[in-house]
Amino acid sequence: MPPSRKRWGRPSRGSPASWCSSKKRACDLRLDGSPIGKVIVGTYVYADRPAGRHQLVAGETLFPGETKRDFSTESGRTYFFLVKSSARHDSVTGVTMVAGLAGALVASAATAGSDNPGPAEFVPLDESTARTTLAELQLAE
Repeated sequence: MPPSRKRWGRPSRGSPASWCSSKKRACDLRLDGSPIGKVIVGTYVYADRPAGRHQLVAGETLFPGETKRDFSTESGRTYFFLVKSSARHDSVTGVTMVAGLAGALVASAATAGSDNPGPAEFVPLDESTARTTLAELQLAE
């Protein structure tokens, strides 16, 4: 069951929120250096933050790198990000499935210079799309 409107609507006092959901992989998310939850398939997390500059970071256990997204928020707005598996993550995972641990090491080294060194990609969503997506997800614990 999706959360009540009060729980996932605009935060009180006009402060913006950041929302994330994962369609492929689990990842640990931090916002401004503080953990906000572990997102797995079918879940989302959120955090209220004041207007200003923020950094969203995704990491995954045993994955060699983090995804970072810097963004600015305005008072009274809600911001939504979809968390997708990055191209580097897909490459390393695919080679690992075929070639095992040695393949993982080679793929990690070969993709180390990627524009996005982390396991995820943050895709901004408009409010309408995000609310439709959130209706199908559950709040991560």
